[in-house]
Amino acid sequence: MRKLVLFLLVTCIACAPQAALDPEVAAWEARAEGITIIRDDWGVPHIYGETDADAVFGMIYAQAEDDFNRIEVNFLNSQGRLAEAEGEAEIWRDLRMKLFIDPADMQAQYVASPQWLKDLMDAWADGLNYYLHMHPEVTPRVLTRFEPWMALTFSEGSIGGDIERVNLRELEVFYGEEDAELRVAETFGSEPALVAASSLNEPDPYEEPTGSNGIAIAPANTENGHALLLINPHTSFFFREELHMVSEEGLNAYGAVTWGQFFVYQGFNENAGWMHTSSGVDNIDEFLETIVERDGAFYYLYGDEERPVTTRQVTVPYKTDTGMAEREFTVYRTHHGPVVRSVDDKWVSVALMEEPMNALIQSYSRTKAQNYDEYVQTMRAHTNSSNATLFADSEGNIAYFHSNFIPVRDTSFDYLRPVDGSDPATDWQGVHTFEETPNAVNPSVGWVMNTNNWPFSAAGPDSPNRDDFPVYVERGGENARGLHAIRVLEGRTDFTVDSLVDAAYDSYLTGFEDLIPALLQAHDQAPASNPLKEQLAEQIDILREWDLRFSVESIPTSLAIFWGQEMRGQGAMLRATPEELFEGLAAASAKLEADFGTWRTPWGDINRFQRLTGDIVQQFDDDAPSTPVAFASGRWGSLASFGARAYPQTKKWYGTSGNSFVAVVEFGDQVRARAVTAGGLNSDPSSPHFNDQAERYATGDLRDVYFYRSDLEGHIEWEYRPGR
Repeated sequence: MRKLVLFLLVTCIACAPQAALDPEVAAWEARAEGITIIRDDWGVPHIYGETDADAVFGMIYAQAEDDFNRIEVNFLNSQGRLAEAEGEAEIWRDLRMKLFIDPADMQAQYVASPQWLKDLMDAWADGLNYYLHMHPEVTPRVLTRFEPWMALTFSEGSIGGDIERVNLRELEVFYGEEDAELRVAETFGSEPALVAASSLNEPDPYEEPTGSNGIAIAPANTENGHALLLINPHTSFFFREELHMVSEEGLNAYGAVTWGQFFVYQGFNENAGWMHTSSGVDNIDEFLETIVERDGAFYYLYGDEERPVTTRQVTVPYKTDTGMAEREFTVYRTHHGPVVRSVDDKWVSVALMEEPMNALIQSYSRTKAQNYDEYVQTMRAHTNSSNATLFADSEGNIAYFHSNFIPVRDTSFDYLRPVDGSDPATDWQGVHTFEETPNAVNPSVGWVMNTNNWPFSAAGPDSPNRDDFPVYVERGGENARGLHAIRVLEGRTDFTVDSLVDAAYDSYLTGFEDLIPALLQAHDQAPASNPLKEQLAEQIDILREWDLRFSVESIPTSLAIFWGQEMRGQGAMLRATPEELFEGLAAASAKLEADFGTWRTPWGDINRFQRLTGDIVQQFDDDAPSTPVAFASGRWGSLASFGARAYPQTKKWYGTSGNSFVAVVEFGDQVRARAVTAGGLNSDPSSPHFNDQAERYATGDLRDVYFYRSDLEGHIEWEYRPGR
């Protein structure tokens, strides 16, 4: 009898959670019945629902089918929970995120959100949880259940958000001591620095440039009298999914979606399109805080006040070989932002945009904007942070919009360095209005572009005037891709979808325009006694005949790029002596000879696209199949960017970033587009859509986009409901 009672008790306990879940599962299933997912013959999901929330439920379910791992990793990162999956090495990355992302705050912002946004966040969480319910074979590393508020932790779709500018090493130095009071005492005892340098992470000039290209063409410069838009994000490969989401509430958006988000980040609807590029705006600042300790509490000076430092306890769990462990931190914040490091006797707080709810509202709302006026209205939220935007619509408008979040500052202070946080005059004074930023709207030249260069060449002679704006609106300058874009745009009035594709893949390498003549001149003027003059004569002859265009057959492309690699980039080459130029070319020739048997190696034998696994960090193998790629690194002016290098186990170069999604869109009576995605849509190597676009990607052979339901006729691979 005792065994029977025990059996019944265990049975009831086992059944109880399932019974509790049944109403929720029933609700998921009922919603799924009203949603249709159509996979076209490239695996692209087209999601149709009655409401926007239905479309969100279906699109996130489809994303999870294609790559749940990337969704989970993005949201582990956004919540500061990577260490729970990766271990102790990620503690500081997690702590950095938790300085800005507090679950309690996110939950409160969810409660305060407008109902329509809550509905979308609810549908987002439901779609992911329904996917996990229907796929018990999928084992999440950490996130076994998604909550609606989590969508607010990743509300803007850029790769490498503003928070990642905070230096992890400095953060560890500041928060790494076990005894916080001891650390503070040591800080107070040091000599003040004369000048404190910023520690915010900046791009390494020798690393592969990141960012994107965007071009918009006015109807007057097109053959058909319709505005055109080039959408060309340069990110890590497989960072976004291509999809289409449609509802009966006016949603009809197609484009690139960052894994796990429920809005099209770079794309178009029937009447308007948007392409984000990374600008060089200065919109993150550090403040030197003067700290006073009294009765075990910390205060910071602000004008004539002593304000209390806000403290909060943060727990960072992390995985170990024997289970889970955790570290506890007391973290600090002033009204400027969280404290991230110290400089001698000062603490340093960092100010950046912290508007997750408004950012999510703007990110989603712009996908439904049907024209210029509606799009600009979404921008008045000022939460698109550092991104610039290229825009076009069916009314014939084109525009370049500079960064959407630019704090107003007193220009008598140098914000490239930490400023005195005790002086109220250094505080941000709101943000610049849309009209106060360097935009270019419907310029007479008939085009706008951005390649992560400054805005002052965005529309050629019609560009904004640099002298009309504070220096902090743009810290960068022109780049080789920008010069290339101007080259292919100037004087053209006959653009079509096809010719804009050709322009986007134009093979000219502007980065070598000054470098090759300088090398040739140095060789011509070198004395005959210079041993490198004769040794390099053949290479010089080949480069002398080169038209600066890449191709898979091109030997001078290989030679020039290896030369540039040896010389550590364009800037160093422009400063080099003739002898240094020769030595770099000799070293490049020797490297080609050692790796490939001859310096006369065609570029396509070196530069390859390869996808072997669905892993986030790719592995490469010279003995495995790969595809030759003609285009090159953006640092040399290649508009079609391909960031490739050799690995310890390879001689060939394999790309991991650059062109990731490319689309050219024409806005007329009906929208028409062509597109390609790096490799394929699905991360499963057994899927037919794992690598089915590799050849098209490598050659710039964009495929037709099936935007209208009628376009899908004859191209439907699978039509189903979520969960079926």
